[in-house]
Amino acid sequence: MILVNTDYISGKELETLCLVKGSTIQSKNLGKDILQALKSLIGGELKAYNEMMDEARALATKRMVLEAEKLGSDGIVNIRYASSAIMQNAAEVIAYGTAVKFK
Repeated sequence: MILVNTDYISGKELETLCLVKGSTIQSKNLGKDILQALKSLIGGELKAYNEMMDEARALATKRMVLEAEKLGSDGIVNIRYASSAIMQNAAEVIAYGTAVKFK
């Protein structure tokens, strides 16, 4: 499976299948939330939340790829990511793109 954020794959002629997506909603446990809230008072990187978002992006990408594989896709083009707050200390991450098959 080839994953790109461009609308083409070099050297390949593509047949468009459809939009595919994967998403997840993540939060950290109460202990981590309290520690990160204290850290935000003094400033600096909130590493636990960075890790959470990295995990969320990886899981959303994996789910998108699984959806594309079910369609017999050879790749996904125009991959994009979006995130939004669902509630305090919880975020949704969605990965989406166009599933394609090589001609």
